Amino acid sequence: MSGGFSTETLTGAEAVRAERARILSELLGDVPRLADTAVATIIAEIPAYAAQDRDFLADVRDQVVRHYRAKLAVLLEERRVTPEDISFSRRAAMRRARAGVALTDYMNAYRVGQRIFWESLVERAGPTPAGREAALSLAMSQMRYCDFASTHAANAYMEFQQYASAEALRESRDLLETLLAGGTPIRGRELATAQAHGLAPDTRTPLLVVIAVLVAAPAAAELDRDAEARHAACAAIARTGGNGTRTLSVVRRSEIVAIPVLGPGTGPEELCDRLQGVLDGLATEGIRLAMGVSTVSAGTAAIPQAYQEARSVLDFVPEEGGVAALPRITPFQYLALRADDIARHLVDPRITALLAEDRARGGVLTATIRAFAAADLNLRSAAEHLQIHPNTAQYRLRRIQERTGRSLRSINDLVELLVAIALQDSLPTNAGRERLATATNEGRGVADVRSFHEPR
Repeated sequence: MSGGFSTETLTGAEAVRAERARILSELLGDVPRLADTAVATIIAEIPAYAAQDRDFLADVRDQVVRHYRAKLAVLLEERRVTPEDISFSRRAAMRRARAGVALTDYMNAYRVGQRIFWESLVERAGPTPAGREAALSLAMSQMRYCDFASTHAANAYMEFQQYASAEALRESRDLLETLLAGGTPIRGRELATAQAHGLAPDTRTPLLVVIAVLVAAPAAAELDRDAEARHAACAAIARTGGNGTRTLSVVRRSEIVAIPVLGPGTGPEELCDRLQGVLDGLATEGIRLAMGVSTVSAGTAAIPQAYQEARSVLDFVPEEGGVAALPRITPFQYLALRADDIARHLVDPRITALLAEDRARGGVLTATIRAFAAADLNLRSAAEHLQIHPNTAQYRLRRIQERTGRSLRSINDLVELLVAIALQDSLPTNAGRERLATATNEGRGVADVRSFHEPR
């Protein structure tokens, strides 16, 4: 009997599915005990783990629990495992490498944990044909999870071990300080390290400087965790190189400084996309960053200036974190973001009032101004972009002129309106919504919103 009914009354496929659900539900309820068994077995079979302290073993148990629950979720939902399912394992791999656990011991411990899981699953399957078939039906998914997770963990371990090599780390730090001071590596290990990262001094290779910081200042009790997060982020950023080489990426006090080189066919937009992907991936692991990216510079001599640019643009990142990339910001937007209260006071109050009211109503007039400018004052093209009738677009232009005294067909008036919009977008209350929008994306998302008073 199982769950109040007999599987013998079901058809073959239904009985197997019922048994599979029963087995997985029982395992889910028994995860803590299974994790204790797994840790005890790891200690008994792997001397390197037996020699560790209580905190280390508690961390091992936590990882076993997380893996068991992640695997059960995958099996219950009958889907393939994804990187998001096991994002927690990257930092655990880093901690094992930092503790001096050999990769063979680390992977052996993982296999022991998965063996305990499988043995328990088979035990719960019982002697019935439906139970045995249910266990067999779970075998392939179990193996896929183990292969995927072990590969992910091994790669993360090796990545951090390579990054954290004491000698390589010292050489990278020395090189970074030389470059930030305006120096040029010309001989020995420093030159070799520069060349390994695509930063040979005799070239004018295009490069950027990236600065990343954790978005929240750590409490005293969280300093170790904070340092761990920085090192994990630093290792991840090091993978963003676009020329086939590893990006120079170094933890420098409370910040991470990286100097990615743009290889042939790699533009700054593509690199910024990669950095955004790194930021998004780290966020799934609980690491939230604010990242500033400089303009493209030619050669290592420009690195000090690019570093200052990257630090400056960090001010544009909202409190919740994100990427502020100068290659994605127009000069016009940059000037607006840097404007002070005097610039805002110079805006005609009629324009300010209209924009504030329009924002509260969905921003359709603001979107129209942007679309009209982007369409080079072509009303029909602007209407197509906004997905509205040209008559509606014309109506909006009249409303704007009536309320502000500015005609969108006058270049001076249009520039004044665009400046006012940019200044409004740069206000702190709009952080994270519009102030980092690219010129090509401005106005999207509100194109189909119509004012209550517009003609239909």
